Amino acid sequence: MDEIIERIMNDPLNKDYTERGIKPILQVSPEAKILIIGQAPGAKAEANQTPFLDASGTKLKDWMGIGDTIFYGKEIAILPMDFYFPGKGKTGDLPPRKGMVRYHEEFIKQMPDIKLTILIGAYSNKYYLNKRMKKNLTETVRCAHEYLPYYPIVHPSPLNARWQKKNPWFLEKNVPELRRLVAEALENS
Repeated sequence: MDEIIERIMNDPLNKDYTERGIKPILQVSPEAKILIIGQAPGAKAEANQTPFLDASGTKLKDWMGIGDTIFYGKEIAILPMDFYFPGKGKTGDLPPRKGMVRYHEEFIKQMPDIKLTILIGAYSNKYYLNKRMKKNLTETVRCAHEYLPYYPIVHPSPLNARWQKKNPWFLEKNVPELRRLVAEALENS
């Protein structure tokens, strides 16, 4: 997997990051049981060189029912749609840059024990579920169990608090289901 990371760093699309000493922000292990596919690292993740080391990560770990030791251990892999922080926009972070997702398949082939793939937010859901998505992300997340071994969720960002209030079924139904699926995937670790 180090060879793939090296190719990401040498990709001309990432020259600016590499020249500034920023490495791709991801977490991979051949022993991974759960794969998290997120949007793109935020500014805090870039500064710490650790995925989800922010308020979104705290919420995600809570939704999954696990702590830091498991989350940052060998059983959890994290592949964002962009391996670098794409920058700030008018209303939040910029979307993931196109082109980085092409490395996913190579990583996934080297993680043969993945039992559950958590798709976070619209970008990963559109890419991985494609035409299987419902009319929007909310309806796709509402029917998350239909996509197993993929499990679509909304982004755990504090900015999504309004969405969560408008959709209480997510915390009532989906989060307990996600916790059960995470526990089952990790059971034999």
